[in-house]
Amino acid sequence: MARGQTSSAAKRKSNDADGGAVGGVTKDELLKYYRDMLLIRRFEERAGQLYGMGLIGGFCHLYIGQEAIAVGVQAIKEPGDQVITGYRDHGHMLACGMDPREVMAELTGRAGGSSKGKGGSMHMFSTEADFYGGHGIVGAQVALGTGLALANHYRDNKKVSFTYFGDGAANQGQVYESFNMARLWNLPVVYVIENNQYAMGTSIERSSSETHLYKRGSSFRIPGEEVDGMDVLAVKAAAQKAADYARSGEGPYILEMKTYRYRGHSMSDPAKYRTRDEVDEVRKTRDPIDHVQELLEKNGWADEAALKAIDAEVKAIVADAAEFARTSPEPEPSELYTDVYLEAAQ
Repeated sequence: MARGQTSSAAKRKSNDADGGAVGGVTKDELLKYYRDMLLIRRFEERAGQLYGMGLIGGFCHLYIGQEAIAVGVQAIKEPGDQVITGYRDHGHMLACGMDPREVMAELTGRAGGSSKGKGGSMHMFSTEADFYGGHGIVGAQVALGTGLALANHYRDNKKVSFTYFGDGAANQGQVYESFNMARLWNLPVVYVIENNQYAMGTSIERSSSETHLYKRGSSFRIPGEEVDGMDVLAVKAAAQKAADYARSGEGPYILEMKTYRYRGHSMSDPAKYRTRDEVDEVRKTRDPIDHVQELLEKNGWADEAALKAIDAEVKAIVADAAEFARTSPEPEPSELYTDVYLEAAQ
């Protein structure tokens, strides 16, 4: 069993038994969550292949294993709410509705990418999808996400900033400066800590004196909650509670999503700091996509043929995105000078 996951399976069984895990969620909603998570999984698998072929350069951090978090939070997001995250960001982009073609083309540095091939894996951006990055500096997005919440507060637009960061970034100083400002001014921000148990190659027990990260806001009077980040329905319920709190003017809220990444920290990481048995145990007993599949089958909402059809549809979308990325041209040299300065009206 992975670190910090001892009680999550028991919680999930309890939820399933009392009907809470599917109560209030329709067949169509659950099928959508399944498809959205599967799209992220298949997309990331193909991205890993393209990286191995040399078509993706630089860093590439895959979201495989953590799909339930981005999809579960997106399920309750309202139009205009912002999403901002770190460098493990492809899953968030797809959950926000960004075009898989544009995301894959950006990964390969092509002109058809969402940032014209200039952002790469870690620096994509789409205001149309309310997605504000994609940031490579550890923890930097927390201050930026708090700034988005400050803008919402100033405009009184009832929008919420969903600001994601990992267990490693939770130890960065700017995180606590942001917490202080957010509580001081009651800013509408939900801090989502994706605790996948390892900051790069260091387990949370070796890097953090307080491993219950939802408590990190206590000295700032920010409420927090630990969530089974491998259960999309648990994520959705917790995100709704936190968003309602922030949107009502109560201020910031912290959600610690206990999750697990199956791959290394990035594509260059062989992940020798953990055993294969540990990874396999999570895959077999706690996989977020398998869990939704079980719920669909148990409730008679989808059979094997229907689920295979969804997988085939998703694989076709990913194959099309990969082909688009492969054939899209590289940016013109003149693009080096665009998007550097803002041209203001005289």
